[in-house]
Amino acid sequence: MIEAADRSSPLPLWAQISDDLRQRTGRGEFDSRFPTEEELTQRYAVSRQTVREAIRHLEADGLVVRRRGRGTTVTRTLMEQPLNALYSLASTVRAQGLVEKSIVITSRREKAPAEALRLLGEDASDAIYIERLRYAGDDPIGWDRSWLPWSRAGALLDVDLTTGGLYEALAKHCSVRITGGWEKIQPIVPGPSDQLRLKISGNVGLFSINRLAMSGSDPIEWRRSLIRGDRYSLIAQWPGGTSAQIQNESDSAT
Repeated sequence: MIEAADRSSPLPLWAQISDDLRQRTGRGEFDSRFPTEEELTQRYAVSRQTVREAIRHLEADGLVVRRRGRGTTVTRTLMEQPLNALYSLASTVRAQGLVEKSIVITSRREKAPAEALRLLGEDASDAIYIERLRYAGDDPIGWDRSWLPWSRAGALLDVDLTTGGLYEALAKHCSVRITGGWEKIQPIVPGPSDQLRLKISGNVGLFSINRLAMSGSDPIEWRRSLIRGDRYSLIAQWPGGTSAQIQNESDSAT
């Protein structure tokens, strides 16, 4: 975080401020309140016009919205997961018009931990472990750790998993299609390492999601995920309700 713009830098003052605000917005610092123009002019020691130019670029990128009489607020695109249905986070991100990508922290062959062995069976005594940091645009939104039996998914070790969903790769390279499974979803308070990994402040909650994915009657993947609560929502549709009605009600409540 910069405290004042660097007038000796070749980077324009508005660009320095815009970059700093972009990083702080990504960390969730302004989720509850975005600073006023007056506060920003004092913090960065620049003119109000320079601050307005910096905010204009943030607005053009869809990160903030300016409304007359209400000031500037951070824009957050929520990823929506339907309950009781198989879904893909990668597809959901793309459907929102955002760039979907992952940083593969590690991908290796190992013996699965006891919890995964219990759910996947003895096949997982020889497993492939994949750990990814999931992104929507420039924002990290989730941390996934997956274990799959080596006999069914070992080919994934040589696959580029930086874009696209794991199940897409599983079907294409291993001829294994996920047909069902179950999830347990629980809200949690992030620890310091979670805040650092997902670039969030302590007042942003997380969803802890444990998933067992099946191909027919065969258990294929045990996954443990942490998903940002400020970017993720759960949608339950009752008989007679429609997705459009759900969205309209959600919009009217905000």
